[in-house]
Amino acid sequence: MIEHIPADQRRPRLTAAGLPDGEVDRFLADLQAWEAQFAAPGAARGRRLDADLPAMQAIGRQGRQLLARLPLKSARDEAAKAAGHAVFHLLAAAGRHFFRAHAHAVYRELTREGTAPLRVEELARRAAERLPGVMPSDAELLEESQRMQKDKDGLELNQGLFFSQLFADRAIGAHLIRAMLRPLPQSLALLDEFRAKGSVQLERALVEAEGHVGRLTFQNPRYLNAEDTTTMIPFEIGTDLILLHPDLRIGVMRGGVVDHPKYAGRRVFSAGINLSHIYHGQQTYMSFLIKNMGFFNKAHRGLVLDPADSLEAPLDEPEDTLEKPWVAAVDTFAIGGGCQILLLMDYVIAEAGSYFNLPARKEGIIPGLANLRMPRFTGESLAREAIMFDKAFPVESPEARTVVNQVVPADDMDAAIEACVAKASGSGMTSIGGNRKALRIALEPMDDLRRYLATYAYEQLFCHLSEDLIRNLEKNWNAQNKKR
Repeated sequence: MIEHIPADQRRPRLTAAGLPDGEVDRFLADLQAWEAQFAAPGAARGRRLDADLPAMQAIGRQGRQLLARLPLKSARDEAAKAAGHAVFHLLAAAGRHFFRAHAHAVYRELTREGTAPLRVEELARRAAERLPGVMPSDAELLEESQRMQKDKDGLELNQGLFFSQLFADRAIGAHLIRAMLRPLPQSLALLDEFRAKGSVQLERALVEAEGHVGRLTFQNPRYLNAEDTTTMIPFEIGTDLILLHPDLRIGVMRGGVVDHPKYAGRRVFSAGINLSHIYHGQQTYMSFLIKNMGFFNKAHRGLVLDPADSLEAPLDEPEDTLEKPWVAAVDTFAIGGGCQILLLMDYVIAEAGSYFNLPARKEGIIPGLANLRMPRFTGESLAREAIMFDKAFPVESPEARTVVNQVVPADDMDAAIEACVAKASGSGMTSIGGNRKALRIALEPMDDLRRYLATYAYEQLFCHLSEDLIRNLEKNWNAQNKKR
């Protein structure tokens, strides 16, 4: 969250680090004038975007110049750390005022009042063009991606502030969720090939059609099928293809064989988020939104195919989505994001001796949508223990059986999967699809998801940019001694 920096502490904290008096004074004067405009209750209402944009650009430019004068973040002494921390949170407070006043207007403009829906990554890109100096451009983000995570000064800050405000609005938040449930263009381009050949090899995933069953196999063997920026889109394409294929009635997700020395030749479901990529600065803030609203949410809520949409669409009508039941086959373990996938499934089969957990506390991030969904399975107490106190769930334990439906010996996994999909698809798909959707709507209405995403987009931002993230990785994962 944003830390309040009292007015009388600002200048001393900045000048103590040796920042030039003149630059500090100009920055703080502009900041004070900006804050004064929002001091009265309701002051954000009725403001004009183009009138406020130059002031926000100037504050951002001055703040970034001050941060650039400091040593690299990981090399700062205590005075420089205090100064960098203060500038970051002062910029965050200024940005929050700006986006409270203007995020909704920017969204309406860029999506033409909702008639031209945009995915979150494209929306961020166009917002950067509309708000240069406020939202980071692709070129700026590419340059910063060359830095280790511990040396980043929060260039992505305003992305999180922007999206959290979008999700806070009922109509806009729901519209953005629906936009992310549309099939990817790449998926539509591959659909005919998938139907004709029965399989498509993607960069980090294999998707296959066998009879009425679609199989999505995760293939990131070097990193134990972990999730990172190289897997998000392939996994989402595979999900799209199984949902779009008219002959497929059910989807199965499983991890492929890995080549890690400890598990070589074995299947692993997923090691969760790629901590190596996070530590080395390769995991972007936007990737959290893309994964959770794309791949994960499509498996959970299905696809939106209706091209007609607007911000005025009735929000309380039944969701018109194409969805199918999903089965997860867990070999070895399902860690972090792998565990989150289990919470999306209709049936989970696990190899005897495997386990799942959510080590987000040890990593310093929020485990996606697990905070929303896990309490429905395990109850609140166990969910808190898993998320905040690193509880692991051996699949044979009674607690794990709230998530796992069936535990079988490793040699019986293939047979168990076949028996499960035969049972699910044998009676036709109309009733199973209808019952699945009815259960989902009862347990997680879209508006509940939207409200959660408003908090998630905001809090994950500060986790992602926190020094605690680096300390946790170095303490619990020995990150400094691991290669990319």
